[in-house]
Amino acid sequence: MGSRDGALAQGRLYPRGKLVETPPRSRRSVVRLVTLSRLSTALALASVFGACARTSNKNETVLTFSGSALGAEGTLVQKQLKRFMVLNPGIRVELQRTPDDASQRHQLYVQWLNARVGNPSILQLDVVWTPEFAAAGWVLPLSRYGPSSGEFFPATIEANTWAGKLYALPWFADVGLLYRRTDLISGEPRTLEEMVASARGAMSRRGGPRYGIVWQGARYEGLITGFVEYLGAFGGRIIDDKGEVVVNRPEAVRALEFMRDELYGSHVAPLDVLTWHEEEARFAFQNGNAAFMRNWPYPVAAMSDTAQSKVAGKFAVSPMPKSGTAPAGHSTAALGGAQLAINAYSEHPNAAYKLIAYLTAPEQMLERAQAVGQYPTRPALYDDPRLKTAIAIPLDDARRAIESATPRPVTPIYTELSEILQIELHRALVRQAEPRDALNSAAARINTLIDRTGMRKLMSQTSRGQ
Repeated sequence: MGSRDGALAQGRLYPRGKLVETPPRSRRSVVRLVTLSRLSTALALASVFGACARTSNKNETVLTFSGSALGAEGTLVQKQLKRFMVLNPGIRVELQRTPDDASQRHQLYVQWLNARVGNPSILQLDVVWTPEFAAAGWVLPLSRYGPSSGEFFPATIEANTWAGKLYALPWFADVGLLYRRTDLISGEPRTLEEMVASARGAMSRRGGPRYGIVWQGARYEGLITGFVEYLGAFGGRIIDDKGEVVVNRPEAVRALEFMRDELYGSHVAPLDVLTWHEEEARFAFQNGNAAFMRNWPYPVAAMSDTAQSKVAGKFAVSPMPKSGTAPAGHSTAALGGAQLAINAYSEHPNAAYKLIAYLTAPEQMLERAQAVGQYPTRPALYDDPRLKTAIAIPLDDARRAIESATPRPVTPIYTELSEILQIELHRALVRQAEPRDALNSAAARINTLIDRTGMRKLMSQTSRGQ
């Protein structure tokens, strides 16, 4: 999913080679900093991989690929890597296993790249990592290879672009979805207000569900992705195209007020969601206790299984609707997913790009959808009848969700920005602060962060370059 963040070093590189010091962080951030013992382990592993490359055939190029390697996804990766090697006999690809947990993988990548280690040659990045790694000089820009960026969904390209340059190709997409009980609510809600009215109607029915809507409200990244969707519904943003912090503008305040009103006004969302993550919301909806749910695509398979789900065959999905009271509002889905980038210290960047191009080509994306149900990032594939049986939801719904996808702020300091926003959003939702005051505090703290890290000039330059 796209709701992960990891450990970051005390200093950052903006741009490549220029160190910008940041003051000591909160205890939560410090806990995630790289330890010397872990760094030693990482360097030891890197030297092992380096030794393998040095002892290989002199006429053979050795790449190391770091990507999802568990279960069916891991089996598919190995199958595709073997096929690539058959097509490219001069290249050998070794699968370098890393933790499947995104935060742990991020931490390991930071250790290796801080030490300028050339392995893995290809990095699987979370959608919010690309600008961080690009600004640090850890991944290579892809412009020299002339990728056809127009063949991908625009939001996925935007998320992987920093300072006007594309640094990674989108491998598969993940998007926020609104789940709806079709046995209780006949049609897709056209507005947020209609959604709340339908939720209340479902709750008032004899034998109706306990909850109108469930979502992820704990203080973690999932809260940000949900807020992004309500924010877009009212026409708001966190940072605008000029690099200005606008999270405390009236549109954003209205979005947060709407979320809070679902808890304390219309009472369609239970207070329990303030501690919930994806799985708690899934269980509530899957057990028939909610009329609507905001979540990612992954629950579809389990909820379609009659052996474990009370709503099998009785739900549909769509993007979160816009607000009917905001002329600039639009249907919005938070963007997640994985991207592939070239390690800036790799000895074989050209071969690495060849592998990335192969894995993100239409046939491999289609095979990935068929094997593990992940959404391709190429719009053209949604016209391919072979995809229809691979994706668990109707193709038109999947395409609409990705077309309405919105990246979280594309900035190297996203992790710290997210931590600030998580705290302030949660304060407002638990009624420790008014929404306007919480967002004013968030904006002030984010602006301080931007100035402290020297990002103000870079962000304005980036917006002009785009």
